[in-house]
This record gives sequence, structure tokens and C-alpha cells, in this order.
Amino acid sequence: MSVTPGQSVPEQPLVPLHCLRFAEPGPPRQAALPNDTPVWLVSRHRDARQVLTDPAFGRALLYAPDAPPLTSTPNMLDDPDSLLNQDGPDHQRLRRTVQRAFTPRAVARWRPWVAAVVEQLVDDLVKSGPPADAVAGFSTPLPVAVISRLMALDGLDQDRMRHWSNLALSDSSHSPEEVGAALREFGAFAAQLIAERRRDPGEDLVSTLLAAAAAEGSIPERQLVSLVCGLVVGGHETTMTSLGNALVYLLSEAPESWARLGADEEAAGVAVEQLLRSIPLGEPRELPGTARRASVAVEVGGVTIPAGAVVAVQSQIANRDPEVYAEGQFGDLFAPLPAPSLTFGAGPHHCLGAWLARMEMQLALHRLSARLPGLRLAEPVEAIDWRRGSITRSPQRLTVVW
Repeated sequence: MSVTPGQSVPEQPLVPLHCLRFAEPGPPRQAALPNDTPVWLVSRHRDARQVLTDPAFGRALLYAPDAPPLTSTPNMLDDPDSLLNQDGPDHQRLRRTVQRAFTPRAVARWRPWVAAVVEQLVDDLVKSGPPADAVAGFSTPLPVAVISRLMALDGLDQDRMRHWSNLALSDSSHSPEEVGAALREFGAFAAQLIAERRRDPGEDLVSTLLAAAAAEGSIPERQLVSLVCGLVVGGHETTMTSLGNALVYLLSEAPESWARLGADEEAAGVAVEQLLRSIPLGEPRELPGTARRASVAVEVGGVTIPAGAVVAVQSQIANRDPEVYAEGQFGDLFAPLPAPSLTFGAGPHHCLGAWLARMEMQLALHRLSARLPGLRLAEPVEAIDWRRGSITRSPQRLTVVW
């Protein structure tokens, strides 16, 4: 069976994400999306990094009048007003409204209370006694609690937020009407939140970004609404997904590493980088990678990509490029990476919340392992119920014992 680079082998579509197999990295090549839109696939680490950092490859161009469609069911990532889909000065102006809150120094100030949240969740897990659901009791409430505190969203209906998030990142499982309705509800919530914080500002992230936007000037209201929605989703989705999938891998395939995570917090931080590199967030079904569009003809990896071409950066393949990561997908979990992974992107659109996600995962794995060194899965991985309908995938439930 031939496999298009970036596509997982389809025999077992719902195996754990660390078990997905991908094609080997190679030079840029032409392919087609499921809707027949032509696309250039970029899979080598150096080529992927070039596309992500070169301003000749933009996001806004994907939504120009002459741009071809990328997916059959648009989601939040296709919003032309979002931070993700701005380029150049427009992108920098919008990004400046929140980037100070996510610098390594700013994130370090939150470490004590994030650690306290982790400890409370572990306390609750232990009190509930085995068996327990590590998703409902740990990997989901941790990032939800963190982003809720940062944005002062205490009291928000978590089921409602999860519904919005799932459809905001919907794959083709939902109709355009379902996605559109959820995004309108989500946008109305964000608009109301902005109005409330304008009337009664505080020290939270929304109030901070509104003050920065007022100082910056000329930022349309619709972009602020999109930015607030993006913070809510991005603030918990990546960590929830990565943490859940990391637990599946560690407890099923690397139990010998579990105790070391609890014994050494610094080693846990190194392991987090390896886990983020090695376990993808989802399966590339409709889009084989992070999309860009070339504004001019550019040579990448010895191949000329023409102006106007859609390019898909296959980070999940680039993160396993043997020219950079000689150990392949999984080597020494506690060995520092020889080069940064592309899990959080690179260049101007590098994920704002990367440092926060790293810190949450480090503390979560370290403290959970330290308290429960005998943690193990209560069921075989084949029995895991997976969360469906989103471009990311993680366990819906993960029963553990100790």
C-alpha cells in the first residue's frame, strides 16, 4: 500500500497517536488535498523551518479572493480575523497585545500556583481511590483551571467550553451549519466578556489585552473577539491533548521512565520536550500539515515552489527527521533535543502559549509520578475510548490504578 507523506497507515485508525506511522522525510513534493486542491508537501526539518520562518510564505494569502479551498468544513483556524491568519505588521500589532503575558519570565511567575493546582488535583485523585479516570480528574481540569484563572473565567460552564472548543477545531465530522452555530455562540460569549472587562477591568489576561489594544490603536473589534476565543481554546486544548497522550505512552510503553519523572523535576522538563516532539496532536486527515501560501517563487530544499502555491508543513514528519534526530521517534526520553522541535511552529507564528504548555506538562508529570510512582493503566490501550470529531485526538477516558 502506498502512503502519502503525512497520512497515517489506515489499518488501525484509532491506535494511540505515538503508534502512528509516517512516511520518511524527503524533498518538497506535489500532492493533492482530499478536495483536490494542489499542495506542496514539505517534510524535512530544515525545509519545514524555512517555510515557517520565511515571510514569503504567508497565512493571510490562504484567504485571498483567488485562494483555493483547503477543507470541506471550515473551523476556527480558518477565521481570516484570527491572529493565526494575519501576517507582517497586522500580525505583529495584534500579537503585541498579549505576547508579554506569555514570555518565559511571565510564565515563571505563575509556576507556584500552577504547582498548587497540580497538587490539589493529585490529592483529589488519590482521595477518589483507584480506579480513577486520569482525563476527567487530571489532564482536562489542569489546563482548564489555569486558563480560567488567567482569564478570570471562574464559574464558566466547562461542558459548554468543551463543546465550543471541539467544534472550533472540528474535523469533517460536523456539518458547516453545526460548526457555524457553535462559533457564533462562542463569539457572542467573547464579545460579552470584552464588554464586561471594559466596564470593570481587572488584572486578568482579557483586561490586559484590552488595555494593550487601546494603546496600540486601530485593532478592529472582530479581531479582539477572535483573539479571546483563540486564548480560551489554545489555553487548554494543546496541554489537555498532549498530557493525555503522554500518559498513554508512558504508562503503556515506557513504565521504566515513570519513576524517574517523579524523582527529578529537571529531567521531567527534558522528557516533556521529547514527548511533545514524538507524539503528534492528531491525525492529518483533511490537511496534511500547517498550511502556508507562497507570495513569490521560492526555492526550498532544491525545489522551486511557484508563487501562489499552497504549502503544507508536515511537522509530525519533520520532528522525526533522522538528519536532526538520530534516535528517530523515541530514543532516550531524558536526552536534551539537539534542535528545537516544530510542535509549536517557528518564526512569527510560533505558538504564544508554548512556555505555559511546557511548564504545565512538566509539573503535571513530575508531581503525578512523585505521588503515584506505581500508576498504571487499568485496561489495554486497545480498549481506550478516544475523543473524536476534532483535528486533535486524545483519550476520552483513561482508567488508571495504583
